[in-house]
Amino acid sequence: MAQIISLVNQKGGVSKTTSAVNLGAYLAAMGKYVLLVDLDPQANATSGVGVRPERAPLSLYHSLIGGLLPEEVIRKTELFGYDLMPASPDLAGATIELVTLPNREFKLYELLRRVRTNYDYILIDCPPSLGLLTINGLVAADEVIIPVQCEYYALEGLGQLLKTVGLIQENLGKHLKVKGALLTMFDRRNKLSRQVRKEVERNFPGYVFESIIPRCIRLAEAPSFGKTILQYDPRSKGAKAYQQLAQEILKLER
Repeated sequence: MAQIISLVNQKGGVSKTTSAVNLGAYLAAMGKYVLLVDLDPQANATSGVGVRPERAPLSLYHSLIGGLLPEEVIRKTELFGYDLMPASPDLAGATIELVTLPNREFKLYELLRRVRTNYDYILIDCPPSLGLLTINGLVAADEVIIPVQCEYYALEGLGQLLKTVGLIQENLGKHLKVKGALLTMFDRRNKLSRQVRKEVERNFPGYVFESIIPRCIRLAEAPSFGKTILQYDPRSKGAKAYQQLAQEILKLER
């Protein structure tokens, strides 16, 4: 039965989608069956694995709001064992449509419960906000990975997010575990990067992944070709970092 992991941070531009797409690719390369769920109306994870949102006639929206079965919406990617539940701009409207529905925070949870036995891992790429879609992404998950950009305001967002996780545990009776904070866009030549790393490790001991994602041009380029870093440049330092992260996650499961 799949381990369901949400990648979430209400700040944008922290490599959340990059991490979801590439972690999924390496887990699949290591022989796991992976489903990537794109919960962000911007659909960057969808295009990042080579599916053009405008060419995906059915998306997560049609399951969440339209009542289609998730199996009807899921598509294969070019990588073996790596499937996608695509997003589309319609998802932006779903936030409003969900408001009036009963059990609105559990809609994604109910969908994924239908398919979780088909996969080893389900990765959810949440939108960069704490709206109803992200709440659905958190309620559906067993664990949370929080990508943290090595920048000045990194810790503020992290504290706020952990508070939200706490609220979900209290109010929705959902046991949600923080798997870890993932440091991204790390530049070891940059003093600030090194300071942020120290701060995060000091404030959240035991919750920080050893794998650190460096700043890397190749990682930034890959999505424009609709490729994961594994397909685009498997020798780059960004690729090695995500490979290491996938190995670290598999080790944690043992």
